[in-house]
Amino acid sequence: MQSFSLLDLSPIPEGHTAADALANTLDLAQLAEREGYHRYWLAEHHNMPGIASAATAILIGQVAAATRTIRVGAGGIMLPNHAPLVVAEQFGTLATLFPDRIDLGLGRAPGTDMATARALRRHMAPEDSFPQDVQELMAYLDSTDDTDRVRAIPGQGTRVPVWILGSSLYGAQLAAMLGLPYAFASHFAPAMLEEALEIYRRNFRPSDRLAQPHVMIAAGVFAADTQAEAERLRSSQQIGFARLRSGTPGKLPLPVDDVREVLPAPVLAQVNQAFSVSACGTRQGVTAQLRAIVDRYQPDELIVTGMIHDHDARKHSFRIAAQALTDLRG
Repeated sequence: MQSFSLLDLSPIPEGHTAADALANTLDLAQLAEREGYHRYWLAEHHNMPGIASAATAILIGQVAAATRTIRVGAGGIMLPNHAPLVVAEQFGTLATLFPDRIDLGLGRAPGTDMATARALRRHMAPEDSFPQDVQELMAYLDSTDDTDRVRAIPGQGTRVPVWILGSSLYGAQLAAMLGLPYAFASHFAPAMLEEALEIYRRNFRPSDRLAQPHVMIAAGVFAADTQAEAERLRSSQQIGFARLRSGTPGKLPLPVDDVREVLPAPVLAQVNQAFSVSACGTRQGVTAQLRAIVDRYQPDELIVTGMIHDHDARKHSFRIAAQALTDLRG
């Protein structure tokens, strides 16, 4: 493992506002920079009461302005929601303002429900144009030809690093074919993780952007001074995810002492399976669990995330995680 990073969805906790969530994101990004995280990524979601990162490019700009050295990017931008030229202009502008600090992760899913997807796209195309859209977007960022009829200004020639994101085999195949780095959403959809990594590594074609395969996997982290407190902190995300899966998303719930009293056993089993690539406990326990993940999947990078209701507890969790990951990298 070469480096470790942090994925933030800007959670909106119960009893708080989107403004609170955005302020927390800026504060957490500054902590991540101090603690040695390599990247700070934000993700595009829409029409979700508990997530404040819908306008992802704007928030990336705010985080980059509030920090100095950490890489800031999208994990990811849901490309089917946007024209490739618009994304090239947005991230070209970010790369111009913050040179050598901006990443662009691209996803194929809408990041929302289908009604909202229709509202975003206005016209839903029946065909899958994601591979063509990715290549069109990269062409805008790569080109230095001033005679091109359509150019991204700013953006042209910035060569913003592009990642393919995925939770299935499709993204692995595309990233391998295009010679791009690949990030797998194992923090909530681990089922195809091993197969996807094997396909990506086996089929990777070197490109002018990347000479050899580069994999990032995601893991949940809930760290505290005691095991009981870590499990209590984790309960907010467990309950929130169960509500999302049942079609009733909301703000990030308050934690409970025993999540088994809130979620039926079959539901909790499904939630825990979705979060099986994660670590929960004290520094010692989290270090051991993260080591097992790294040893098993051999990622080039590990990106951690965790939806914790209390902001100070969340900062403490990521501080403990950074200590554990520093030990693993060393």
